[in-house]
This record gives sequence, C-alpha cells and structure tokens, in this order.
Amino acid sequence: MKIYKYLIAAVFVFSCLTACEDELELDPQQSLSDQSAFADGATAEGVLIGAYSLMQDLDVFGGMPQVVSDYMADNVNFVGTFPTLQDINNFNQLATNGSTANWFRDGYEAITSANLVIDNLPLVDDPNLLDADRARIIAEAKFIRAITYFHMINLFAQPVQVNGGQSLGLPLVLEAFTGEVTFPSRATVEEVHQQIMADLNAALPDLNESFGANIETRGRATQGAARALLSRLYLYRGEWQQAADLADQVISSSLYALAPDYTFYDQLTSEDVFVVVNSDQDNGSTGSGGWDNYYEGSDQNGRGDATFSQNLIDAFMAEPGDLRFDLKENGVDAQGLTSFFTTKFNDAQNDVSDSPIIRTTEMYLNRAEALAELNGVNQTSVDLINDLRTRAGLAAYTLGDFASTQELIDVILVERRKELCFEGHRRMDLLRRGLPLRTASSLPASAPVGNGISSPGDDKVIIPIPQNQVDLNPNLAQSPGY
Repeated sequence: MKIYKYLIAAVFVFSCLTACEDELELDPQQSLSDQSAFADGATAEGVLIGAYSLMQDLDVFGGMPQVVSDYMADNVNFVGTFPTLQDINNFNQLATNGSTANWFRDGYEAITSANLVIDNLPLVDDPNLLDADRARIIAEAKFIRAITYFHMINLFAQPVQVNGGQSLGLPLVLEAFTGEVTFPSRATVEEVHQQIMADLNAALPDLNESFGANIETRGRATQGAARALLSRLYLYRGEWQQAADLADQVISSSLYALAPDYTFYDQLTSEDVFVVVNSDQDNGSTGSGGWDNYYEGSDQNGRGDATFSQNLIDAFMAEPGDLRFDLKENGVDAQGLTSFFTTKFNDAQNDVSDSPIIRTTEMYLNRAEALAELNGVNQTSVDLINDLRTRAGLAAYTLGDFASTQELIDVILVERRKELCFEGHRRMDLLRRGLPLRTASSLPASAPVGNGISSPGDDKVIIPIPQNQVDLNPNLAQSPGY
C-alpha cells in the first residue's frame, strides 16, 4: 500500500531523506539521495535518526496536539488567540482547520520515514552490518511507526469502545513510497490497533534493553518502551490482564523507578521510559511554539495560552498539601490576567523541554487500574496508588477506605489526572472511560459542555480528516459531523 497523495508523498520522501535539517543537526548521510541513503548500515541508521527527528515536530510530539488534548478536556483553560485553536476549544472546528491539517501531514511524514527504513534496510548489502544491528534498526522503525499511529488514531478517531472499534480509523500506510500514487481508504480503529500491536510485538525481541548512553536509553525505542506502549494500548482497549502484566514488566525492570520527588522533568532519569529529547537547536519551537511556549506566561517569554483550569485547581484543593500542586507558578496569560501555569515545562525562551511521552508513574497507574477492574478492591492496586500518594505528601489509603470497585477506580483516575496533567493524557482517559470531556463544572464555562457535544461518539471530540486530503483521495471518507 502506497501513500495516496502525490504532493504529500513528495513531501514525505523529501522529509525522510533530509530529516528536517532545519530542526535537527544531523550527520551528512541523512540528506543523501534515496539510493545512497541505504548504501550501508551507517547511512541507513542515519535515516532512522531522521525519523526520530520528525517526531520532534511541534505537530507530532512537540507539544501542540498534547496541549490541545488537555484543553479539549478539563485540565486546561485555553485563552490563546489562534482562531484554529479556539475553534477546537469551542468544539466547532472544521475540516479546513489549518492546525489539525498539520497534525495529519506531519504524523504521516514520521510514519513514512519509518517505512523507508523497514522496507529498505533488509536489502542493504553491507558485510560490516551485524544481523543484530540490522534487526534492531528495523525494530526501532517499527516502534516509531506504532507510537505515531497510536498518537494519531487517538486524535482522528473515536475510542475503540465506540461501535466496537468499527468506527473509521486512519489509512494504513505500511510501505515506503516508490513513485506509484494510490488512494487507500480508512481502516477501522480496530484494524489500526491490531497493526500497532503487530509492530510492537514484532519489534520487541530485536530492540535493545538499553543503550550505552543514558540519553539513548530514554530517547530511543527499547524493550521497556515497547512494553509500556503496549500496556497503554491494552488499557485503552479495556484488556486489563495484558495492561497489568506489561506494566508490571516495566516496573520490575532495573532501568525504571519512581523518582523520589518532582525534580525529574527534563532530566532523563529512571522516571522516563520514553521521551522525545529536545535541545535549543532541535525542538517543537520550529513551529508556532512548543510545550514551554504554551505553558508559560507572557511575562516568562511564553504565549500564556494554556493555564490551569478552575476544575483542575479544585481537584488539587480537594486534598490540601498535595505536592504535585506545587508544580505551578503565577504568570500573565494571553488575556493579561494573572493565572496559574505548570512548571513541568519551564523554559519558553529556548523551548528545550523534552516531551514526556511515557513515564514510570504511568505504569503504576496502568497496573493499579487494570487490577482493580480484574480483582475489585485489592491490596496491590492500593499499594501502587499509595506509592504515588506518599511521594505527593498525602495520606495512604487502606482497603477499608473503598466500599466498592468503582470507588477505587474513581480514586485511581483522580490520581492519574493529578500525576499526568499537562502531558496530553486527559482527553483519552475520559473518552475511554465513557465520560464527557467537559461538564457543567468544567472550565472554560463559555465553551459547550455535556452529552451530545463532548462525550465519546460525539462528532467534535475527534479531529476531522483534513479537507484537502479528502478532496484529493476519492476513497478517503470524512468523519461524521464534518
């Protein structure tokens, strides 16, 4: 199956071979021609690094979709001035939205870059390329393809719980572009999920457990990262045993551990399972901002667009003394008002914060939630949550604190919200549990709320396929409501 749009296909190939040289200082082999890019193992690995570079883009894992995912829900109050982003905030986005069109285009650039490696590396004739290295490079490319598809399916399609996974998903583009333009239709959500599983399970045996350099252990695909991503996927699907078991494998690894406090952000510690690593030359700010830029006040060189919602403030204030609530500062927002901003991303001048894609903390939360679904009120789930609460300076729970399974699950979801706020998880955590993104008590109060507008299955909780893509591909169906 080939990519279906000639213009974007050309952009994909160019991007894969140049690896967005304006975003990352790369070795010379990453700007070679298609033929010479796979002349040997070293140049082929250069193309792989180019695929990692494409993940840093603002509109992939560089912060923009993640910020939107928190303000479409109830964690963030969006007060920015971008009309396309305001439209999403107000649930009246159109298929011509330029911001979300970038998400689609740039996500497929990363996928197609991975496809180049997967298809071409087996053909490389290099006696110096060890079989283990060849397999590892291909496995890393499969991880990149899997995590990018997972990221995109969560944006552009309904959760798997809607229509039993038979809702429209995304085109599965699984081969490198070779010059032939075809027009694939959208696979179902279930089919995309199955492809993600297939890529990760195929990659697992050939991925490194770790690398010699810590920055690579945290910032490249590893066995731990693949297991952690599978745990998240199974959690989102409600396949509890698999989610719990894979999370436990990550927790049990000596490479990963809960940080003792909250100074781990942007530090590449054992708290990090997989991050997209940035620098001042190589980050999401090559677009219209980045994590830091949106999450800092205008008096701190940021845009001041994304502040704490009152609903999130209330969630923290329900238990005074929560140290996670200390990860905030006062700043001037885009409307000139003093508001709370997170300090998880705190250098808008340089936009150098790494993208925290998968953390050890999430594995504790995944396992606790999955075991509660399987076993009801149980000691292991309570212990896992207590480890997080102790770090947060809060009192531990006992089994007697929960009269029902649902009470325990509700507490786990609150802990998940407070641990992972501003990291892009909240939207899917609500949708996969069948909950609306907004309620009458959520901010901004001026935005539409409630059933029929922001619940799973509602049209505007997902991002439309860009209209220019639909116009060019006769087989590409638009999502309902657009």
